[in-house]
Amino acid sequence: MSGVPADRIRRLNLEEENPRGTYVLYWMTAARRARWNFALERAAERAHALKRPLLVLEALRTDYPHASDRLHRFVLEGMRDNAAALARPGVLYYPYVEPSPGEGKGLLEALAQGACLVVTDDFPCFFLPRMVEAAARRVKVRMEAVDGNGLLPLEVSPEAFPTAYAFRRHLQKVLPPHLFRFPRPDPLQDGLPPPCPVLPAHLSARWPAADLDLLLAPEGLARLPIDHGVPPADLPGGSEAARARLAAFLAAGLDRYAAFRNDPAEDATSRLSPYLHFGHLSAHEVFLGVASAEGWNPGRLSPRATGAREGWWGMSPSAEAFLDQLVTWRELGYVYCRRRPGEYARFESLPGWARATLESHAADRRSHLYSLDDFTSAQTHDPLWNAAQRQLLREGRIHNYLRMLWGKKVLEWTPHPREALEALVALNDRFALDGRDPNSYTGILWCLGRHDRPWGPERAVFGTVRYMSSENTARKFDVKPYLRRYGRDS
Repeated sequence: MSGVPADRIRRLNLEEENPRGTYVLYWMTAARRARWNFALERAAERAHALKRPLLVLEALRTDYPHASDRLHRFVLEGMRDNAAALARPGVLYYPYVEPSPGEGKGLLEALAQGACLVVTDDFPCFFLPRMVEAAARRVKVRMEAVDGNGLLPLEVSPEAFPTAYAFRRHLQKVLPPHLFRFPRPDPLQDGLPPPCPVLPAHLSARWPAADLDLLLAPEGLARLPIDHGVPPADLPGGSEAARARLAAFLAAGLDRYAAFRNDPAEDATSRLSPYLHFGHLSAHEVFLGVASAEGWNPGRLSPRATGAREGWWGMSPSAEAFLDQLVTWRELGYVYCRRRPGEYARFESLPGWARATLESHAADRRSHLYSLDDFTSAQTHDPLWNAAQRQLLREGRIHNYLRMLWGKKVLEWTPHPREALEALVALNDRFALDGRDPNSYTGILWCLGRHDRPWGPERAVFGTVRYMSSENTARKFDVKPYLRRYGRDS
């Protein structure tokens, strides 16, 4: 076993391992998968070294922000896949779903009392960093967080980057060695020391394992105190569905990506972002799938770190365009969240030029003004914007190009840019399957100028923030098929 790279392991407290513990505890919080998982691999490494079995806790709260039928079901489908994948000798998979807010309080500490150490996932935004840091203060055993978020370990990037170009150039300088340090496809392939952990009866009684089949049955979520006004989307959750979607994209979508990814009628995007967000799929597995489809090897990397969007990987235009989204833009957001914790969704985090120009035009007359309720129910004067919002309501996603337009129009139709940001975050976090994610916040704040530059001519409301319009979009693409699909009566 080669070992998980040290720059992906972060110690969370000053406690030591407990050699008298009866198992190693992996608290699965963000990398919700059994394959290509550095944190699970680290837990298995320590289990082997300590000659102990492995207990995997995957819990689901009812009081996380925007908890709903949509998000709960997606996670539960992943838990069902994990239950099957982790049914191994020497492993106990323990799914816990809170029946009411606060019912899960104390569970982690109780399990940690019997553990040699606790390993968890390192995720840089939403409520997870606060939750993990609070847990590390309470448990009386060593606790580590393991970064499996992207191809480049977060610790290798010492600062937040102002533009995608700056981060791309950084990637091209420092990423190559990390392309040889990927997680194992099966972290448990070497087996684990027996016997399988057994939960003490008082813990099983206090916090019974979830009946996943019951929760996933029709009306199974109805008994939970979550938002039932956001129904499940048609996209199934879980690692099995994620790998099926990846295979379909590699077989029939990758070669069309560069030419058609921005065309709403073609819908040529990968549709992998929900699986990446919930940790049902690893960015490493996606990258290796693309590399395999391209017949690629690291010898084709350019030796020059120019920051250019094309040419560095030595792959086809479609593969390079896709990897710029998967690696550059996605990991740009993760680094920003790590290096500027708590700021990533705040108006004050915008670059100075963007704040200044938006504030200077905050009092400009708006052609239309809408409330959050208007936006939520797709009640604007613009058929294309309404169609994009209906796609979000129905499917938990918006076509990537239209998502940019969607954000720009909210900026144009709210009384103040700060209110626009609040509305965009609220809509995206509540309805998008890939919301509450560094990549989502990058996209939302880009609409207000983050990671961009000033654009002329200076306009009302926007100032020098890049402008987009539904009319220009309709001239650029044939949007009629999209409007038919997501129109009012579709």
